[in-house]
Amino acid sequence: MRRAILLSLALTACSPPKTPPPTSASAGGPPVSSYTPVQPIAPGAPGGLPDDRTPISEAPYNAAGAQGAANVVQTYFALIGEKKYALAYALWDPGAAARPAVVADFARNLASYLEYRAQVGAPGSVQGAAGSSFVNVPVQVYGRRAGGSEFHSLGRVTLRRVNDVPGSTLQQRAWRIQAIELP
Repeated sequence: MRRAILLSLALTACSPPKTPPPTSASAGGPPVSSYTPVQPIAPGAPGGLPDDRTPISEAPYNAAGAQGAANVVQTYFALIGEKKYALAYALWDPGAAARPAVVADFARNLASYLEYRAQVGAPGSVQGAAGSSFVNVPVQVYGRRAGGSEFHSLGRVTLRRVNDVPGSTLQQRAWRIQAIELP
């Protein structure tokens, strides 16, 4: 009997929530659930990421290395997709010229998307300059606008971190977004 109760509780915890799907009524379009999910452009196809089949190491990576920067990009776009705009905004370098002025403007610009996703490509090599390190990470952004139309854009994200120099803080030594170039 006890097993049956535990099994019942486990199945209930794994079942999907009974809340209705979100709608885009405030954006003037049909419900989100009436659209099929947008698929990214395949690697190697025009508009897609490079078709690089080099195996990626599954070993733990150094957060200060290029893979650490790519992880920041992946986290950034995942947060946007989850509409956690303040957390995504915090991944920008506060001194970056391309950084949106305030988090409210950042959120307002992104709120016009029903679906916002990204595929992150293999990061380039880390380059150094004047006490800082930089790396470029290719990204393919895709999703659906509030009106229902799909979008696809291929670009890159440039990240910066201060090198491990005396007096630098942990915050300065973390990868932060310097610029995002998307057409």
